[in-house]
Amino acid sequence: MASIAARSFFVLVLVLVSGEAMGQTLANPKTKFLKDSLVLGLVHSRTSLLTPKRGYNSLSRKRIKPMEMGDDDVIEPLREIRDGYLMSLTLGTPPQVIQVYMDTGSDLTWVPCGNLSFDCQDCDEYQNNVLGPKLAAFLPTHSSTSIRETCGSSFCIDIHSSDNPFDPCTIAGCSLATLVKGACPRPCPSFSYTYGASGLVIGTLTKDAIFIHGNSPNSSRKIPKFCFGCVGATYREPIGIAGFGRGLLSLPSQLGFSHKGFSHCFLPFKFSNNPKFSSPLILGNLAISSKEHLKFTPLLKSPFYPNYYYIGLESITIGNGENYSRFGVSLQLREIDTKGNGGILIDSGTTYTHLPEPLYSQLISILESLISYPRAKEHELNTGFDLCYKVPYKNNTFFSDEFELPSITFHFLNNVSVVLPQGNSFYAMAAPSNSTVVKCLLFQSMDGDGDGPAGIFGSFQQQNLEVVYDLEKERLGFEAMDCASVAVSQGLHKKE
Repeated sequence: MASIAARSFFVLVLVLVSGEAMGQTLANPKTKFLKDSLVLGLVHSRTSLLTPKRGYNSLSRKRIKPMEMGDDDVIEPLREIRDGYLMSLTLGTPPQVIQVYMDTGSDLTWVPCGNLSFDCQDCDEYQNNVLGPKLAAFLPTHSSTSIRETCGSSFCIDIHSSDNPFDPCTIAGCSLATLVKGACPRPCPSFSYTYGASGLVIGTLTKDAIFIHGNSPNSSRKIPKFCFGCVGATYREPIGIAGFGRGLLSLPSQLGFSHKGFSHCFLPFKFSNNPKFSSPLILGNLAISSKEHLKFTPLLKSPFYPNYYYIGLESITIGNGENYSRFGVSLQLREIDTKGNGGILIDSGTTYTHLPEPLYSQLISILESLISYPRAKEHELNTGFDLCYKVPYKNNTFFSDEFELPSITFHFLNNVSVVLPQGNSFYAMAAPSNSTVVKCLLFQSMDGDGDGPAGIFGSFQQQNLEVVYDLEKERLGFEAMDCASVAVSQGLHKKE
């Protein structure tokens, strides 16, 4: 999330492709495209489990029928890499395919510009990882349709967060006469855009063509003036980002879906580095139609951060059956105050769920009282996670009922209870050894001074859940789902 939430590298890959490439991505030629929707795919290709940084901050197995799509519906694969999901943007003339992270916690879509001139500082861990993706940079000089955004545009005013619409053009050196007439032709000044955990990018606003799916699997349509950041230098941000927030610059807003919605179904970590499966990402009417059976909680509005997605948390239950504990949470997690602080942020750009103190310590304490397996202290020290156990491994499965760990259920406003799938709380940190496997709780404590969100619902906890952003009705829906089956039903599974 820009400015108030930390960025972690759990990536969504949204592939916006055209022509022959689209035919390869959507392998189901019988799928019909519905009107006002876009279906995309996210691919998961994990290199290693990301460990926490202290500075921040029961699956449905039913048979799923293929969805009917309209003329403007789009389904694309999201590719998971480095504990995250990437989207592929097809930009420019001739087209250049650039892969970027999908992030519901920010607005700006930006791409690295210049293969040789792009400078990423403090990115050695990523750049030295031979298993990581080797992603191309965008070359604006190679596109005949690439132009700089002007200083008087709404996008330029938005990126500079200016209350005075004349500020960007004044900085650009426009004359008083052109300012008064609103006719200054000068380009938008360079911008800086910050993320949590000290992430920073510097670049210029650019307009160019973007290609998205048309009304059939083998066609595309061209949007001629998509506005994005052409970034030449970053700090701790090695890969571009597609902002899915609610601001003017976000990808859904520019594609016309800001008053409709979108949904995603993230594949679990076991599909990492599996090129055959992609996570479905859907934009438009298809994402929100026929969803009344889902559990919906209202989206909260922040007076200072209106472009982000917040929901209210009422309580948490640990365990099930007779052996369970349910406890309430503070008011700051249920609502947003007049200063814009509080609530739970839904953020695909943050990997793990963050809870504030003392709630986080209470969660740890209750889990400790319910779990009798020996602690894996050495893994806690090495990984930075606070709760790791040596769990018996039997019958070639991590999740035998005999050795099941306590479930965790989030109770959101409007009586919406989300039981986290078993693999979304504790995760196996390594291969089994001596009939045991080490599992760690992938939650973190929310650091900070109380400004901004009180907690964050991260993308790891959203795996094997269909998450529906119904922006028309200002609500967020959840349903436990086998996302691999959804991927197969949408043609996002490559066969042998």
